[in-house]
Order: sequence, then C-alpha cells, then structure tokens
Amino acid sequence: MKKALFSALAVSTLFVLFGCNNRAETQILQPTQNEELKPMQQSWRGVLPCADCEGIETSLFLEKDGTWVMNQRYQGAKEPSSFARYGTWARTAEKLVLTDTTGDKTWFRPKGDSMEMLDIEGNPIASQFNYTLAPVKAALPATPMPMRGMYFYMADAAIFTDCATNKKVSVANNAQLERDYAVARGNNTKPVLLTLNGHYTLEPNPDSGEMVKTLVVDKEATFIVGKDCSSQ
Repeated sequence: MKKALFSALAVSTLFVLFGCNNRAETQILQPTQNEELKPMQQSWRGVLPCADCEGIETSLFLEKDGTWVMNQRYQGAKEPSSFARYGTWARTAEKLVLTDTTGDKTWFRPKGDSMEMLDIEGNPIASQFNYTLAPVKAALPATPMPMRGMYFYMADAAIFTDCATNKKVSVANNAQLERDYAVARGNNTKPVLLTLNGHYTLEPNPDSGEMVKTLVVDKEATFIVGKDCSSQ
C-alpha cells in the first residue's frame, strides 16, 4: 500500500518537474546557479485507497535539494495512525522516481496539475479508485521518522549529515544532545554517528534570518562511537 501511495505522489511531482505548459514550476524545481536554495518547493495532498481503513491521507513534499518527505495518516485507524518517510528523488524522461532510505522506489507521472501514482514497475494502475494527489501549500510534517547520520557540533552550531541522502542540515538547539555528543567524542573533535527519531522543519538562520531546513530531534537519540555511515 505504501508503494501505491508513493506512486500517486510521484506523478504530481513529475508534472511539476516536467510540465511542458508550466515553465515557472519547472524552474522552481530546477534552480539556476544564481538562485538561492528554498528547501520547501512543492507539496501535494490527497486521500488514497486503503484496503483496511477509510483512506490514507497522504502529503508529499518535494524539495529542491533533491530530497522529499511523505506523511501518511490512516483514516479511522487506531493510534499510531500517522507515519512519515523521506529520501531522494530523480527524473527519467517522463517519470519521477522516489527512493526512500531503505532503497525502495516509487514511481509517479504528471496528470494535469496533480500527481498520479504508478505501480511498482512504473506503469499506470488500472483501477476505479482515485490515485491522484492535488497541489497544496503546506508545512513540513512533524511526524517523527527514523534517521541515521553523522552529528557534529562546534561554535554553537550543530550539523547532521544524513547517511541515506548524504545531505547536510542544521540541527535545532538541543542542550542534552550537545552534552551527549561531548561525552561520545571525548578528546576528538570529529563527527559521531547518531541514530534518532526526528522530523524536518524550517527555522530562521541566526545570521541571515533566511528560513533553512532544520532537523528536530524528537526521541531515541543515540550516539554510536567508532562507527560511521558505512557501518552496518
């Protein structure tokens, strides 16, 4: 079912990326060298079919840095009913493929100004049910996601380099995390592998005031000394 959701999402994204009749949106997702990075570029939302619930409320957030975040809420289901995932996106000639942190791929294609989900092989789904998401303006979801990456703190600034996407993001102020990092690194001023459950948000840069993508650690933050992203 999650793959199905991803397919519908990708379709909308593809339209934005490849829409022949909407150059403005294409440029948003294909920044020029002179254009500043804007983490939150496009978002879509809709309710996709569900075999054992009332429907899956799905939101997809496509970011210009080549990453995406997807939030899914199972309507009518018992808690926990909301789940989130993230990963990287890439284009083919006519489709968009989303690759999550486990390596699983989901396909989409444009359908008007919406996103249509494709099957696991990137083909249209023959169904009477609706598999499309409509474009909306929305904030990044606060649903915690499992993450793994290298954490580094110096001069009142923390940076997290995600193992799955290889993207660097700022980390929201977290005194306990900073203390745990100091203990984990010991006398070495090097990054330390960190596993956690967290989510992304937009926070103002303290120097420029620009809104930048920021990691918020929610729970289960654990430093693993002597390991890195290549470790199993």
